Amino acid sequence: MDETSYELELPGFRFHPTEEELLDFYLKNTVISKKLRYDIIGFINIYRHEPSELPGLAKIGEREWYFFVQMNRKHGLGGRPNRTTERGYWKATGSDRKIFGLSEPKRVIGFKKTLVFYNGRAPRGSRTDWIMNEYRLPDKISSQGSLKDVVLCKIYRKATSFKVLEQRAAMEEEMMKKTTTHQELYHSPLLSPSIDAVNSISVDDFEIEDCHVSMMKEKSSSSLQLPASNGALPELEVPKFSMDCSQDSIWTPLRTPWLENILNNVVMFSNSPVAL
Repeated sequence: MDETSYELELPGFRFHPTEEELLDFYLKNTVISKKLRYDIIGFINIYRHEPSELPGLAKIGEREWYFFVQMNRKHGLGGRPNRTTERGYWKATGSDRKIFGLSEPKRVIGFKKTLVFYNGRAPRGSRTDWIMNEYRLPDKISSQGSLKDVVLCKIYRKATSFKVLEQRAAMEEEMMKKTTTHQELYHSPLLSPSIDAVNSISVDDFEIEDCHVSMMKEKSSSSLQLPASNGALPELEVPKFSMDCSQDSIWTPLRTPWLENILNNVVMFSNSPVAL
């Protein structure tokens, strides 16, 4: 086992360089072809790969991955950089930011460009959470080295803030409550009859109900209906009282002169006016 692999496999070892260390040590020594003791950052053309493939191609890193990249320009040296991949493109956000040294606050040691990866093709690509910080040296220093137009790229995924996570959790909880309430209402016995209640209904119940309905219809149709008029009721016809029983077959055998005389007197009395 060589010294490099032994050092990198030490438990608890982390690679978290500052921006000044990235520019003034790693990138500067690489551009001037000064060999470093440990080969921690490798050369790769990141634009031939999608962001999700880059962590597996880095020599070291857990949440941040570093690469030396030879810039690919559209029209040769000095042209516009080509940052497109097979499935998307890296888009710059804002202008370059100057990086100053800690020991010499007025000295510009390099520049930092922040880019975001988009799926698809511009200008209708969809933004992802993959971020790249591209570090480059000042032109004066870069022109002195043997390697021209080399930059150092740090790739990482944007961390989701705790506030955003809380909002997502609250939205998911609200959706769960709505779903549960909907299910409870759907299965409520007040809105939907139970299976036992449905099975307990027999054919006789329907026959009784149909019979009751038909009786109600007959009753309503046979009810007394007064004839339509102008508000005046028709005069009632009262049958006249008659004591003539001569045509009745029951009284014929009992007819005697004495009985006929009594009946005649009764008829005459009923037809005569009574003076009050």
